[in-house]
Amino acid sequence: MNYELFKSIHNLSGHSNALDNFMVFITDKAIYIFALALLVLWIFGGKSMKRAVLYAGGTGVIALVVNVLIAQIYYEPRPFVTHHIQTLIPHAEDSSFPSDHSTGAFTIAIAMWFRYKKIGIPMFILALLTGFSRIWAGLHYPFDVLGSLMVAIVVSYVIVKLSRLFDPLVNWIISIYDSIFGKRSISNKSSRTKNF
Repeated sequence: MNYELFKSIHNLSGHSNALDNFMVFITDKAIYIFALALLVLWIFGGKSMKRAVLYAGGTGVIALVVNVLIAQIYYEPRPFVTHHIQTLIPHAEDSSFPSDHSTGAFTIAIAMWFRYKKIGIPMFILALLTGFSRIWAGLHYPFDVLGSLMVAIVVSYVIVKLSRLFDPLVNWIISIYDSIFGKRSISNKSSRTKNF
């Protein structure tokens, strides 16, 4: 069933250069889009948003560590290794389950959704597209992406439940940032006021 689902999606590739290029862009660059989004939200967001960004990024890192542990316990060959299919981009022959790209994308989206649903929803749509593109490109099975979603949900939920333990560290990081960059912005504002 996993392979049949894989074929039904991957066989869509190779018919349109525009679609293939779009899927390759998503599969390669989506994680950078997430990182850029978090950076922008951090810079322009208030304290509450900064907390959400730290939790989203930190939860993503923890989820990827969980992926590494899973790969050590269970090894699944990638589709192009087992079935010798043509991929859209080259990739190492490491474990296919779960998908690291999908896990990172799903975890950031879900962790953000717990705190800012209006931001988490479009992020989740991009995460779904990321997982789909990994299958389209021939790099993962659908169950690899589903496994990534499960890891993301579980890890995000656990971190939310344990947020009281992490709050002091999160608040400390924000206070350090504010003490460095907050003073600069205040001094810039005061110098502009004096000029007037």
